[in-house]
Amino acid sequence: MLSVDPDGWLRGIRRRPSPHADERPAGSRIELVVLHGVSLPPGEFGGPWVEAFFAGDIDPHAHPFFEEIRDLRVAPHILVRRTGEIIQFVSCLRRAWHAGRSSWRGRVECNDYSVGIELEGTDDTPYEEAQYDALARVLSALLEAYPALGEDALAGHSDVAPGRKTDPGPAFAWERLSGRLALAGYNFRRRSTPEREGFRA
Repeated sequence: MLSVDPDGWLRGIRRRPSPHADERPAGSRIELVVLHGVSLPPGEFGGPWVEAFFAGDIDPHAHPFFEEIRDLRVAPHILVRRTGEIIQFVSCLRRAWHAGRSSWRGRVECNDYSVGIELEGTDDTPYEEAQYDALARVLSALLEAYPALGEDALAGHSDVAPGRKTDPGPAFAWERLSGRLALAGYNFRRRSTPEREGFRA
């Protein structure tokens, strides 16, 4: 069973600290988890590039697409690879730069009060069973550590940045994740009709 230490790190998980983070605003609480999908190069899995990108040391000459993203400063708190491996880049106590311009329930700047989790995948490629298992373990640990997370405080990047982002996409089976969490004793789910009014891109 995973758990979060007092410094905001998952115990027993490989860490690769990223510079793409800063301090959360004073008094902010973790009240949301945002799920993303990522692959680098686009549509390819298993290489070192996603980790390198989030860690800030991707080689822009290794692939033509990397030249386009070389100046982006992006990182989630946590990455779940296709194999189910979990890697943490940023302490949950800090603000990772994952959601960009975003809004949830009328509140802007989701990075201020959320944890970002990237899943290695694409919008139209089914995610692996190992990823759902690992994600359920991570979410269970977050729910135990951060009581301000409500039972429907789960969203996709597409929910908090509609029209700008589409991930984790239609290939992500939200009901499969909910089922695993229910088995673990948690009723943690995506809001059934994400509240998008008030969003300003």
